[in-house]
Amino acid sequence: MKSQLASRLRAATLAAGIHLGVSIAIAFGAGLLVWGVWYPHPFDQLSGGRELFLLIVAVDVVCGPALTMVVFNPRKPRTELIKDLSLIGGLQCAALIYGLWATFEARPLYLVHEVERFRVVAKPDYLGVDVSREIAQLPESMRPGWFSGPVLVGAKPPEDVQTRNAILMEALSGGRDFAQRPEYYLPYDEVYARQAMQRALPLARFIERRPAMTPEVEKILRRASLEMQDALFLPVIHRKDWIAILDARGRPIGFVPGDGFAVR
Repeated sequence: MKSQLASRLRAATLAAGIHLGVSIAIAFGAGLLVWGVWYPHPFDQLSGGRELFLLIVAVDVVCGPALTMVVFNPRKPRTELIKDLSLIGGLQCAALIYGLWATFEARPLYLVHEVERFRVVAKPDYLGVDVSREIAQLPESMRPGWFSGPVLVGAKPPEDVQTRNAILMEALSGGRDFAQRPEYYLPYDEVYARQAMQRALPLARFIERRPAMTPEVEKILRRASLEMQDALFLPVIHRKDWIAILDARGRPIGFVPGDGFAVR
């Protein structure tokens, strides 16, 4: 009896180990999609959505092999064993697909420049309004894809004063601002970048206030072959406060955490 139990435990442990390895490999591939494409740094920290994915994947990776450990028995009929393992695998796949879909729906779509800041805009930031038609009318280069990260764009308020004031009043009452209305998006090209630079501040001022960020900032500047005195910054807002470091042409070259609005 003991030898049969020991034999079953060895077989179940081996099966659970194989299942764990496969689960980790699949979770790793899903993670590459999430953090390598949908939530590239720093959007993995600026935006919500990844926590749900992490929770589901963690439960998925642990529970699947654990259930295999419980149900696996080499003495079972082959058809019954296949049925049990298929059910476990199906539940795991369903949970992973749900986690990926929820993460996809919450992913950042745009990094929008507006006046003196950048705003990260995800689908939930449209506050339940279906903006798919407005996004579809944008140039192809300004439309977020299934396998692409957030798109850098600018925003131009309407010229009509009455419309502009109405949107501002709606935003003040918790509604959508200009950055949450794709019909006002513009390409972030060289012309627009020069406009964005008009409200940018010298990066050195941020370092004076946050000297602890000097090593990270210098690393970004070295990658861009840029000197501190030539770099600017603008605040970035979403779930947390960061800044975008801009080169001499007004293009973002990197991001670091910190409240840019506190620097003057």
